[in-house]
Amino acid sequence: MEDRTVVVYGEKEWKKDEIIETRIDLSYPVSPTDSDLSSLPSPLKEKADLEAQTTPEEEPSRKRLGFIRYTALNVYRRLFTLAFIGNIIPLIIYLVRGAEPLDLVNASAINLAVCGLCRQPIVLNLLYLIFGSVPRSAPTAIKKLACRIFHLGGVHSGTGVASLIWYIGFAGTYTYQFNPATASSISIAVLALIYSVFALLLSIIVVAHPTIRRKHHDLFELVHRFANWGILALFWVLLFLLGTQEAALGKFLLNLPAFWILILLTVATIHPWLLLRKVTVTPEPLSPHAIRLHFDHTTVKFGQGIQVAKHPLKDWHSFACFPDHFDNVKDTALENTKFSCIVSRVGDWTKDTIVTQPTKLWKRGVPTYGFGYVFRMFSRIIVVTTGSGIGPCLSFLADKNRPDMRVLWQTRSPLKTYGQRTLDLVSRMDKNPVIIDTSEKGKREEMLPQVLRLVKEFDAEAVCVISNPAVTKEVVFGLEMRGILAYGPIFDS
Repeated sequence: MEDRTVVVYGEKEWKKDEIIETRIDLSYPVSPTDSDLSSLPSPLKEKADLEAQTTPEEEPSRKRLGFIRYTALNVYRRLFTLAFIGNIIPLIIYLVRGAEPLDLVNASAINLAVCGLCRQPIVLNLLYLIFGSVPRSAPTAIKKLACRIFHLGGVHSGTGVASLIWYIGFAGTYTYQFNPATASSISIAVLALIYSVFALLLSIIVVAHPTIRRKHHDLFELVHRFANWGILALFWVLLFLLGTQEAALGKFLLNLPAFWILILLTVATIHPWLLLRKVTVTPEPLSPHAIRLHFDHTTVKFGQGIQVAKHPLKDWHSFACFPDHFDNVKDTALENTKFSCIVSRVGDWTKDTIVTQPTKLWKRGVPTYGFGYVFRMFSRIIVVTTGSGIGPCLSFLADKNRPDMRVLWQTRSPLKTYGQRTLDLVSRMDKNPVIIDTSEKGKREEMLPQVLRLVKEFDAEAVCVISNPAVTKEVVFGLEMRGILAYGPIFDS
């Protein structure tokens, strides 16, 4: 039986440079057969050593449908499909029966409202508080369902696309009824506004495609923001122009659902920007690869993060945060800070942050709950992370009633890269965390076998995976295929 050596920091109070070497058995009696591997997505086929814990004969029938359930029909896509089909069917009925243009614009506005509110910080916090309030004594099925709240992006994107489809119906119907021979200047202006709003809606949908979003994230963010503002402004003008064609403008607007929805969307959009502030930041360089940013303008709770930017109209970046009061800080500059986040070198913005060490950053809105908050409903969990993913994991420290947990962290030179105090914080989450130093062997270890061993030994209810997209998908997929509750943030969490 083959053993592999990993590096583990095993003491609650580590001494600098103290390393404990532990041998972990990573082999299992049965390896997957070719038929098992055929059900895996191509990225996982290349990693054939998934080391299943049971023989193929013991595999439940759900595993034969695992690829469809956990990839092609994952929760995000199911929510998107429900939101989209739930709109397409009534749209067809409306068009067959001969819908009025205002009925179609009302339906488009309703979908825009749902789409926008899915990203509003106060609404997000309320939803996470509701779904995260499921007690630990609740049945597993209920907890499994409640944990899916971070897939809310499926509703966001589904209603966003549906709003465009409804709007196309509105634009087409209005255009069909438009008569150039008798059209007034107001009617012509209305038609121009209709297609201006359509162009902005279409641009948002196009840049939101996952491929474009990944490759051109800054473009996605800028188009999303400014096109959204443009749509709100043009929609206000459009509704008032439509109202001027009626006998009583006031009565027309008050009886139009789109008018009230537009008020709601305007308030929801403006609110975070009313809280725009330039706040003080205390940078703490950890290494050429990472920096810890300390803040004192507010406090954060378990599972919350903030958005920061160097310019309020350019790209914003979200970071999960954790409280500072667990640190044994001797630096007087850090004595009064309230929370912090870890930033690692993964792009131009983060690289510049590490080099320039900013002392001022812009923040907007309020701290927002995120993916990690759902794990408070479990009693025992495994936290799996790589590299700077340890930063969001440290958010668990903010919850006094946090679940019992084991931590598996794989990274390069953890002490050198993230510092002793970061390791001390990890030890507060797990007295004996498994920390794999990839610099020892020059390559990364397979995560799934270690996670499976910890799940079995710790009798964990669920697994939290925070890593890069490839590792997150691989580990979560491998665990879900074995019937283990596993969750990892997706691109639209």
